[in-house]
Amino acid sequence: MTVVDETPPVALDKPVQGPEKPVQGRIKCVVWDLDNTLWDGVLLEDGEVTLRPEVVAHILRLDQMGVLHSIASKNDSGAALEKLREFGVEEMFLHPQINWNAKSDSIARIAKALNLGLDAFAFVDDQEFERGEVGHSLPAVTLVDIVDLEEALARPEFIPRFVTDESAQRRLMYQGQAARDELESGFVGTNEEFLAGLEMRFTVAPAVRDDLQRAEELTVRTNQLNSTGRTYSYEELDELRGSPDHLLLVASLTDRFGSYGKIGLALVEKGERVWRLNMMLMSCRVMSRGVGMVLLNHIMRLAQTAGVSVRADFVETGRNRMMQVTYAFAGFREVGRDGSHVVLEADLSTVQPPPPYVHLEIVDEVSDEL
Repeated sequence: MTVVDETPPVALDKPVQGPEKPVQGRIKCVVWDLDNTLWDGVLLEDGEVTLRPEVVAHILRLDQMGVLHSIASKNDSGAALEKLREFGVEEMFLHPQINWNAKSDSIARIAKALNLGLDAFAFVDDQEFERGEVGHSLPAVTLVDIVDLEEALARPEFIPRFVTDESAQRRLMYQGQAARDELESGFVGTNEEFLAGLEMRFTVAPAVRDDLQRAEELTVRTNQLNSTGRTYSYEELDELRGSPDHLLLVASLTDRFGSYGKIGLALVEKGERVWRLNMMLMSCRVMSRGVGMVLLNHIMRLAQTAGVSVRADFVETGRNRMMQVTYAFAGFREVGRDGSHVVLEADLSTVQPPPPYVHLEIVDEVSDEL
């Protein structure tokens, strides 16, 4: 789902354009022009072009921080891709758009392919006209003149607060997803047969300190499958993790193509008679994998064993309708409402086992390394 920010564009004479309020780590993908941006020269005019090492250094550095990269270039696709392969950098770019279309159209296509909102994108180009066209059509995109690159990349929106294991592997995870999508597009059979062939393993474990940076990142990055839309800081999560009255669970997913990383988080407040599910979220990257209710049903089974009921907070944010549907399919019904804040209660007689195409692994205790 692509969400367009209707914030009006700011003046073109600023080196960086886009939403005025800097949010640390907001930029999830940088889209690069090629001619006189990624390399010196114009490929179709000069024939030979020279890769800019300082630009490549920034691309590699941001990649290790979990920032993705793509290309929007008006160029001959075959010639440009061949040059990228020659330079050894082709694999750094996801869903490159090399064609003669408007660059705003190319960026919109990249956003759809990556399932990221346009406010998570920055576009780097040497030409004021191209930046202006993108700024007019996609005002949520942050615009960067290549001559101002050093200054722009030092801004907080380009710097994640934490760099996690998942951050450093994010590009590989997206490339693995592309391989899955390619397999699925040519698969003949039912959806369950396809999912069974992925050999998915879903792991649920209590959060440890090493999980907390990724846990905070999940609360910040996840919108569509976040039950309350609330974010939690590292410090808040660490305090809740150590509380005897709370249960903080982290879910991970792997399949035969590799790891999806830590993709789920749940926070349970344990009362004597009622467990309160204060937060439940799942990464949008696994939305199509049929695992959305695995963590939720695990919590319901724990409540059954403890002899307590389960209630869940849900806040309608306008983007998390899918999480509301997940609760409904799991047997939750509305028992209270205050505006957009809804209280749901589980029917524990409807707890479902994991789907047959998912192997569920439960880790009861995990110790922090000293």
